[in-house]
Amino acid sequence: MAASEIYVSTDVEADGPIPGPHSMLGFGSAAYTAEKALVATFSANLELLPGATGHPETMAFWEKNRAAWDATRTSPEPPEAAMQRYVEWVEALPGRPVFVGYPAAYDFLFVYWYLMRFVGRSPFSHSALDVKTYAMAMLKKGYRESTKRNMPKRWFDPLPHSHVALDDAIEQGALFCNMLGENLQRRSPGDPG
Repeated sequence: MAASEIYVSTDVEADGPIPGPHSMLGFGSAAYTAEKALVATFSANLELLPGATGHPETMAFWEKNRAAWDATRTSPEPPEAAMQRYVEWVEALPGRPVFVGYPAAYDFLFVYWYLMRFVGRSPFSHSALDVKTYAMAMLKKGYRESTKRNMPKRWFDPLPHSHVALDDAIEQGALFCNMLGENLQRRSPGDPG
């Protein structure tokens, strides 16, 4: 099943809840095999969208996390250039890319919007894998109970969660691969695939 897939764990940093009125400040992706080999990474900081503004609640978060904010403002590039480079990077990965997010509904929203707006296509099609939903299925708990604090400690590697996009993408990708490995080991000998 997973041999030909590359899991592209992606984290977005933005200045508001939705793209368009607000900007994606930067994003990072860490491409993993199902066996948890980190194949490649990508990160970019983006120039703000014309006419977009930061949402007050999000900007209050950034005010408390100045180092992470400063990291998003280092060498920003035009979204057109960054997203084109990103598509080329994803398409060069050695396998079929699967977008992985936590929460995918937020990270994929921004990445997909920027891909369609600035490149006109998405190498992920229009689908993404959500780590929290995967946890819900594995833990056999409700969605709102399937948070990181309720996940087994064995799923977590000692990696930083710094609100710097690439750091968070690497951490979340390792988490997903640990979950995937455990889930695949649970299969009965007679299960297909």
